[in-house]
Parts: sequence; C-alpha cells; structure tokens
Amino acid sequence: ALATRRSVRNFAPSPLSDAQIGQLCWACQGVTGADGVHRTSPSAGALYPLELYVATPDHLLHYLASEHRLEVVQGGDLRPDLQAAALDQEHIGQAPAVFIVCGVVERLAVKYGDRSERFMFIEAGHAAQNIHLQAVSLNLGAVVVGAFQDGHVKEALNLGAEEEPLYLMPVGR
Repeated sequence: ALATRRSVRNFAPSPLSDAQIGQLCWACQGVTGADGVHRTSPSAGALYPLELYVATPDHLLHYLASEHRLEVVQGGDLRPDLQAAALDQEHIGQAPAVFIVCGVVERLAVKYGDRSERFMFIEAGHAAQNIHLQAVSLNLGAVVVGAFQDGHVKEALNLGAEEEPLYLMPVGR
C-alpha cells in the first residue's frame, strides 16, 4: 500500500459500497482495543479530537467510532457545495464519496493547553494517511485536500462552532 499510494484526482461515477465506506471509516478512527478506547490512529492522551463525516450523492454521514456505525446527518448531495468551498476543485464533486476529517481542539485542551492545536493537526495527518492506505488496499484512489474555505465547509456540513474542518478526501475508483 505504501509503495503504490498516489494522489488520485479522476474518479469513475460508480458508488462505493457500504462495506468500502465502513472499512475506510474504520481505518480512519476505528476502535481496535478490547477496552473500546484505542483506535487505528494514535491520539494524544487517547482523547480523540477527530470527527469523521462522509458526503455521498445521497446524504451526509457521521461516523460513530465506538459503535462502528454511520448515522445520517442530512439528506442530499453536499459534494457540489464542498467543491465550491474547495476553490472549485472538480475531483471533489466528481468522487462518489468525500471523507471530511474535522477536529475539536477543546477535547485536547483540558490536558495539553497550548499544544492542543498542534496535536490535533498531527492526529488528522495520521487519520488521513490511514484512509489513503486503506483506499489503496481496496483498489480505490484518494487525494488529500487542504485548500478550502473553512467557513464554507462548516456551513455546508452545519458543523458546530467547536468543530473545525481539517481535510477533504475524495475517494473513488
């Protein structure tokens, strides 16, 4: 997976299966410990400041790591809004699924103070790489996108004030 990982920006319109979406979510933030705490991506103090969303043609989903379950947050296709927020990068609107990694820095602040934001960004990088490598192992392509207008993404996803979008990751064939 490491040797063949590349940034892919052209996608076929065929949808991802529920199993593929679930596996990609698990790779990002899935629970791995029998204690129900530890996850696939390391986290400072095991405080897990990241939230994961998936935009598909039909709805916006939120990954509930502790239950390995996706909940529907809202209906409709938000990919055009995300594409517009991302300086009109066409691959975001073209991909059958866009994974959105968000962070809540306050979860870390109770323990790490001034270093909290840094740790959140580091964790987002770990999580995004896991999605990328899992996509490769599923014979899918992905690209990490950081060029977007935060406020527009927050508005499209209807995020709370404490949640910050960190990455957009279009994934597909």
